[in-house]
Amino acid sequence: MDPDELQQALDEVFDQALLHHGFVDYMRDYQLVIHATADPRTGIAPTTLRYLFRHCVQAHCTTTVPPGTWRDSLDDRLITYETGVNLDGYVWGVNWQMLYPGATLITDSPAARDWAAAIGIDFHEVRIQTNAHDLALIFSDLHIEELPPEFQGPDYKFPIQ
Repeated sequence: MDPDELQQALDEVFDQALLHHGFVDYMRDYQLVIHATADPRTGIAPTTLRYLFRHCVQAHCTTTVPPGTWRDSLDDRLITYETGVNLDGYVWGVNWQMLYPGATLITDSPAARDWAAAIGIDFHEVRIQTNAHDLALIFSDLHIEELPPEFQGPDYKFPIQ
């Protein structure tokens, strides 16, 4: 995927719901599972997409939740929506994060350039920011697929519905 196509693919999921991120079972590729919705007046049905970052040689994840909020969010009741929704703190149990401020392709990345020289294929670097995590990935290609209905986002946790 060329850099322009890559940035366009990243822009298409701006401000959508990130349901899951991490390495897939075989631990070579990194995935984002994204629930994408449009204004209901458009008639466009929600969909769940898998962004598969192939040949991921580096994945760095840090929290964007401030320390004070972390301190207020240690209660295990916050990891379940039903028990945490009325408590103070970050409700981890909503089970999604907002893809905001979004994803950016790092052009002319020294790390991607070094990996490309070492392996012999193109590599890219992206930074993906959410309301709870900041991800940096170095990978060779991006594959996007729509997931079947059983992977749809939870319908009771506003504002995914």
